[in-house]
Amino acid sequence: MLETYLDALKAQAEPGRAEQMAAYHKQTREVLGVPNPATNDLTKSWRQSLSVTERVDLARALWDTDIFEARIAAGKLLTQARIKEDQAVWELLQSWVPQFDSWAIADHACSAISKRLLADPSRLDTVEAWSQSDHMWTRRAALVATLPWAKMNNLKPADSAARERILGWAAAYVPDRDWFMQKAVAWWLRDLSKHDADRTRAFLAEHGGSMKGFARKEAAKYLKDA
Repeated sequence: MLETYLDALKAQAEPGRAEQMAAYHKQTREVLGVPNPATNDLTKSWRQSLSVTERVDLARALWDTDIFEARIAAGKLLTQARIKEDQAVWELLQSWVPQFDSWAIADHACSAISKRLLADPSRLDTVEAWSQSDHMWTRRAALVATLPWAKMNNLKPADSAARERILGWAAAYVPDRDWFMQKAVAWWLRDLSKHDADRTRAFLAEHGGSMKGFARKEAAKYLKDA
């Protein structure tokens, strides 16, 4: 089963693109040179033709190849809002988090994770443990996967509580000088500012002075009085 789908992915590779992508994404794993739109089209058709169980099996196999685009395709394959009986999907996605080592792969997987968190917000308990991990990419995933709570309007009490919980994780990240962590905090706040500017200002008033300059600027990008 895997070879058929992997061959379809390889068929979309463009000459000379692999080297450019490997350099840009700083990859030591194999890179095929497949444009993201082509991966999108393939995984969309796969989602439509496979059962959830088949998609989980294929996503696991694609991920285990450790090919750059195959891992991205694995994440895309499981990115869907409504999935009945989604526990196997959630468990597979969780298993990938400690292996994150590239922002592109992590972000596509986090997009799938965010759908499962929205489907069952009690899973934020698991994500909170990620926020305390020694693995930088796991800590970062706690913010990237919870971005939907930054983008909500007219929050219900449970969503408001979840937003404050996640902002607590972001505040704990501020002393971390790693560029990716500072960028993740800034990304969350930038998105939040479009939906709750006052809460973003309050966070920056309390913590902005300890953020790196680029992150503080990014977080305030859409604040009119920044």
